[in-house]
Amino acid sequence: MEKKTILVTGGTGYIGSHTCVALMQAGYEVIALDNLYNSNEVVLDRIKEITGERPKFYQTDVLDKEGLRKVFAENHIDAVIHFAGYKAVGESVEIPLTYYENNISGSVNLYEVMKDAGCKTIVFSSSATVYGDPASVPIKEDFPVSTTNPYGTTKLFNERILEDVYTSDHEWSVMLLRYFNPIGAHKSGLLGEVPNGTPNNLVPYIARVANGQLEYLRVWGNDYKTPDGTGVRDYIHVVDLANGHISAVKYALEHKGVEKINLGTGKGYSVLDVLHAYEKACGKTLPYKILARRAGDIAECYADTEKAKKLLGWQAQYDIDEMCRDSWNFTLKNPNGIH
Repeated sequence: MEKKTILVTGGTGYIGSHTCVALMQAGYEVIALDNLYNSNEVVLDRIKEITGERPKFYQTDVLDKEGLRKVFAENHIDAVIHFAGYKAVGESVEIPLTYYENNISGSVNLYEVMKDAGCKTIVFSSSATVYGDPASVPIKEDFPVSTTNPYGTTKLFNERILEDVYTSDHEWSVMLLRYFNPIGAHKSGLLGEVPNGTPNNLVPYIARVANGQLEYLRVWGNDYKTPDGTGVRDYIHVVDLANGHISAVKYALEHKGVEKINLGTGKGYSVLDVLHAYEKACGKTLPYKILARRAGDIAECYADTEKAKKLLGWQAQYDIDEMCRDSWNFTLKNPNGIH
């Protein structure tokens, strides 16, 4: 059987790079596309270090339609995994138009170019933010959707656009993967999360406290209706998440239609649970301060993972201790990020 070729947009990013590794290890040809706005080309060398091969790379922006056309003209692409997009919730509230242009106009460009090239198989990187503040947990795929910030809205609009694309043409195969909270890093310590500036997300923030770059962890609120009062989230190891994409792309290449699938562990961990797991990983006590709740934060959010198990035969393998251990290993090896 000849190798299938997968285009990974945002291929040098955090989840994109881990997915490139997983695809290559599963025997796919990989083409990575990235504008390097939030990542570094060195990542490609690190992928080679892990897999023995450097993926073909295009430095192109999804807003550059001609750039996208060139990629499809020069390669036979069987499916696309679409990660490219801005992803900071707080920033999206400050600069919504930038988010709408990049995450929606850029994606529409991609879908149009795919359609023209006859490539109608896509795995889209969506998010649990599309559930807004859920009425109950665990969250199932058929729960009502609503969003509380522009970032979440761009994910939801993309889901709707792709559903409409399928309605207009039943040749499409669309997988809408709703991720919960990806953390951790590749076991090798070569790939991991490198946020620009001060991290917005919990684990990269804890990592900076652990390596002395930040003074203490800010805990936003301890008066939620949760076991210890702090917010509860479903944290998933980025390698598990990458493997979920392999299962999704395999399914998409064999089935037409639209599927919405949660990728999470199905377990909720509180902010303090994660902090204590990280303390175990790095072998020291980490200081924290309780602050007032942040606007827009919800008490708890974790996935019902039955659909991913049944449809894709996929489930998360790693626990919170392994996630924190791998994150700390990456932090130790790359205290100043990937250069």
